[in-house]
Amino acid sequence: MPLNINKNIIKKFDVPGPRYTSYPTAPNWSDSVSEAVYIDKLKTLGQSSKTLSLYIHIPFCQSLCTFCACNVVIRQYDDKYGEEYLTHLFKEIDLIADYIGRKIKVKQFHWGGGTPTYLNEEQIERLFVKVGKRFDIDFDGEIAIEVDPRTITQSKMAKLRKLGFNRVSMGVQDFERDVQESINRIQPLAMVKEVNQWCRDLKFHSVNFDLIYGLPNQTQATFQKTVDDVIALKPDRVALYSFAYVPWLKKHQNKMDSRALPGNDVKLDIFLTARGQFFEAGYQAIAMDHFALKDDELAKAFNKGELYRNFMGYTVKPADEYVGLGVTSIGFLEKTFVQSVKVLPEYYRLLKEGRLPIERGKELTTDDQIRQWTINALMCQFALNKTQFAQRFGVSFDEYFQKESEHIEQCVKNDLIVLEKDQIIVTHFGKIFIRNVCMGFDWYLQQQDTHKRFSQTI
Repeated sequence: MPLNINKNIIKKFDVPGPRYTSYPTAPNWSDSVSEAVYIDKLKTLGQSSKTLSLYIHIPFCQSLCTFCACNVVIRQYDDKYGEEYLTHLFKEIDLIADYIGRKIKVKQFHWGGGTPTYLNEEQIERLFVKVGKRFDIDFDGEIAIEVDPRTITQSKMAKLRKLGFNRVSMGVQDFERDVQESINRIQPLAMVKEVNQWCRDLKFHSVNFDLIYGLPNQTQATFQKTVDDVIALKPDRVALYSFAYVPWLKKHQNKMDSRALPGNDVKLDIFLTARGQFFEAGYQAIAMDHFALKDDELAKAFNKGELYRNFMGYTVKPADEYVGLGVTSIGFLEKTFVQSVKVLPEYYRLLKEGRLPIERGKELTTDDQIRQWTINALMCQFALNKTQFAQRFGVSFDEYFQKESEHIEQCVKNDLIVLEKDQIIVTHFGKIFIRNVCMGFDWYLQQQDTHKRFSQTI
């Protein structure tokens, strides 16, 4: 649906704000969640009949993309790096599985990074088999992996499919050569087209592309061409992310020419044009920044009101709890966020000592849980049912969020939301600025200066 936005409104909403892949957001976590706390949560999980979403982080990349805000380790390719990492990762797998105490069902399995396919074929198979020995992988569930079109081979892709991976995610970002050079990521359209065809020939259930708007040297016209090329390849899902320019946190972003970044009004035009292109091509908008063909599982989950948001972005949530494995990985179980250490030598040291490499986390208070549910409803369904809220938490929405009533009124006034009977409905305009809507329900955000914590919302 086309939207005409007054450019003056952009400045009003262009403020630093979280992406809400978690609530409370990561800056509000602490070392109060220790290894001992995590062990207790794992044991509690093991005594239940709950199922699991399992994430494995492989941190290595052969080169650094200057736009990247992920936790990566740059290594020229050598089998020894993957071998050393697997030695310690296997120890972590055994520790986690032992504390759970039963072969728990894994309903969703995801490898991310970094570049998971930095591992060679034999290493990939050993890791997959190791997980299968300690966890009960549901091969009818989503088994996904991120691949780099620049380094994946047809043989390795075939190995992934044979093992049981059924969804592939590729970082595309932009096909324009000037943009690729500015972010140190050269991957021509022909390369992505070839990898995409391998996926189709191997009958992966779903192929999705990641695109980023707001990169250096990007224009509305050049990105329009990129989106046309993407649509021609017909991925099942597309994530269209706003570039998070945070050079104070990610120093390597200073290597980019900040003068080449599109202005925020241009950046918004790029997004709105791309959004319109995907609509015209038959894609459905999935919450804030995803698009999917109507028969894709993500679209089905969104239409059923079962969409979920975590550190992987928008996803289906077929499992009860979420466990992360590997350096800097994040889990969420028994109402507690847990994150592993971010530095590889520390990760290795702790596992050599037989300890889980936990650095920090957050046990959710009752208020955290209420606000998490509220923000997730707005982010994932673009609607909030006050009756459901009252039934779930035993208090009326209006009573609980009395202090937020002014924010709600301002959202209505600015056409971000409408109030209908016992519901809050996000408008088409509000979907573009959904982060701003959610920020008003973020208790922690009201207590502190957000300067240099988050990227701009536009």
